[in-house]
Amino acid sequence: MTAQRKRILVADDDVHMRGSVVEVLRRKGYEVEATGNGYDALSAFRASQFDIVVSDIKMPQMTGIELLEKIRELDATIPFVVMTAFGDIQVAVDAMKKGAFDFLEKGMNLLDTLEFTLDRALKVGELVNENKRLRGALTEKFDYIGRSASMIDLRAMLETVAQSRATVLVTGESGTGKELVARAVHYRSARANGPFVKVNCAALPEGLIESELFGHEKGAFTGALKTRAGKFELASGGTLLLDEIGEMPTSVQAKLLRVLQEREVDKVGGDAPVEVDVRIVATTNRDLEAEVKKGGFREDLYYRLNVFHVHLPPLRERMDDVPLLAAHFIEKFNDDNGFSVSGLDKAALASLVSHTWPGNIRELENSIERAVVLTRNGEINDKVFSFRPLDSTSSTDPALTPGMTVAEAEKRLILQTLQFCGGNRTKAADMLDISIRTLRNKLNEYGAKDEDDTEL
Repeated sequence: MTAQRKRILVADDDVHMRGSVVEVLRRKGYEVEATGNGYDALSAFRASQFDIVVSDIKMPQMTGIELLEKIRELDATIPFVVMTAFGDIQVAVDAMKKGAFDFLEKGMNLLDTLEFTLDRALKVGELVNENKRLRGALTEKFDYIGRSASMIDLRAMLETVAQSRATVLVTGESGTGKELVARAVHYRSARANGPFVKVNCAALPEGLIESELFGHEKGAFTGALKTRAGKFELASGGTLLLDEIGEMPTSVQAKLLRVLQEREVDKVGGDAPVEVDVRIVATTNRDLEAEVKKGGFREDLYYRLNVFHVHLPPLRERMDDVPLLAAHFIEKFNDDNGFSVSGLDKAALASLVSHTWPGNIRELENSIERAVVLTRNGEINDKVFSFRPLDSTSSTDPALTPGMTVAEAEKRLILQTLQFCGGNRTKAADMLDISIRTLRNKLNEYGAKDEDDTEL
């Protein structure tokens, strides 16, 4: 590791020792600022930025321990190395208990061991700073963009709930960013270093859903060739996102309720429960209260999930955020593709703010991606946007007509929506506000070709 440009603050009242330390460090290429007491060292630290602090323990007026405590209040992560005379080892140990990185005993070998110790301390400091940077990037990445009143309230709400262990239910139309909110809750919580595991309840085969969620033992059923941990175990210590919770079969809902109550899972074929420490975030685009009244969702599970409710407004109710979201997506797709699109011209921006966005933020993101790819450089103009209704007369199928049966109308709507989405079943299901499983079953009824969909 190169020592160039690393800045070190040295505090020692012994002028000869201080001079020797400074000379060795500067010879190694470090930038050094030296002081003769703790007060001056603290003032220097407040006035400038350093990568490491080296301090004698015994100094008049302010000891090295007191300097350590003051600097820890300003920066809890900067490496702090103490120097101590023979016989003061216990004091040095106490300093380490208060956050010092290491201590060096003054003597014949001090200057020889100083460089090695500083090298280790700086490496640790770089790792800590990189971790902070990545955490900050994750927090920014999973921020919910918007300046409208509803988004300001939402961010404040997320900051509050993230610090708790409360189960969160996120509701809203398809494409409003429910998963983004779930990730924001995770990465702002004390569990941010733990796993974030997502389960799409609509995409799980009914026969395997218990195994996927709770795990299974070897030989529990045909094909169970080895013991497998379920999603709850994999998410232990972190957050489990139960996406599209409204699609979960009622037969599994009772077992899920028990897991939430007891904080333990029963593996398929297992003899003893397995404890799990999981924070649950559930999302749905359905009205679960209505589902409870119809008997399609357990009332007790609904109240267990609905400890903290976050509802996301559709984009058409926060149109002031469209320009900000568009700018964010332009920057994102510029970075992804190496393009240099500068923004939107007036006509393009007018097209965006006049559109009703039935597909919400997902539709806006897809529209901006297409526009960036077509534009590549300069400003986006409104000609790259092709907003049209789903029953467009350009479709190969005729539009809905009076007297058409409901089944036929449903079929044409589904097929036209699938065509509109370029054959992507995940996007079509979201736009139709149905599960992927329901869409797949409908297409099978229509005899549609079962092509692979990488997003299923």
